[in-house]
Amino acid sequence: MSRIAQRFSQLKAQGRTALIPFVTAGDPNPEVTVPLMHAMVEAGADLIELGVPFSDPMADGPVIQRASERALGHHVRLRDVLDMVKAFRDKDADTPVILMGYLNPLEIMGYETFAKAASEAGVDGVLTVDLPPEEASELRTALRPAKLDPIFLLSPTSTAERIQRICDAASGFVYYVSVKGITGAASLDTDAVSAKLKEIRQSTDLPIGVGFGIKDAASAKAVGAMADAVIVGSALVNRVEEHANEPERIAPAVSELLSGMRAALDE
Repeated sequence: MSRIAQRFSQLKAQGRTALIPFVTAGDPNPEVTVPLMHAMVEAGADLIELGVPFSDPMADGPVIQRASERALGHHVRLRDVLDMVKAFRDKDADTPVILMGYLNPLEIMGYETFAKAASEAGVDGVLTVDLPPEEASELRTALRPAKLDPIFLLSPTSTAERIQRICDAASGFVYYVSVKGITGAASLDTDAVSAKLKEIRQSTDLPIGVGFGIKDAASAKAVGAMADAVIVGSALVNRVEEHANEPERIAPAVSELLSGMRAALDE
């Protein structure tokens, strides 16, 4: 059983919803990331999504685009991100870490080389935003012996046929994008989310995480009532950006928001 599957199994037994924060590795500088990961766990994170900086993050809104720009300004690359995960593992052997990013850095490194390096660093899952399951067989083949979970996105416009195809290709959990458009955009329609999650559950027993549009404790609680995991990104990256010139204030600011979400989910 992977670390991701084990964590979701534990949470299900406890009747709790997973809280999964996203931050971009190396934002606003490389020294912040590992301490921030530990702070997020202390604030209630059950899994962590770590963004791999990319020069053209087309699925992301301006908040996360700027985070990539700040990290790339410090020359943070995929191998640096793996080093950060390895450093995180020195003190935390249990919290699952998912790398979220784009295909190009993985192709440059080579799938097998990446999978081996990621596994050795302590990565548990890989979500490549711009890789559809129809084109993912080579990467999935490389990830399998490294025991890395391939995670895929579902959207409000996903058809029943496509939902089934994506769920068949995924492991660990599936990520439902709750709003149309880029990260940090639009507002959340919880009734529509609930209806779509019921449809997705007809195709899979995997846990379903919901992201996009979750900005505060209230929206986290609303989504947590229907999903297996609540994924929050832009709201946290906003906090990082607000304190980019005062790095010592980043972890407390991010932890404050996460702690409120954790408390709301556990009510």
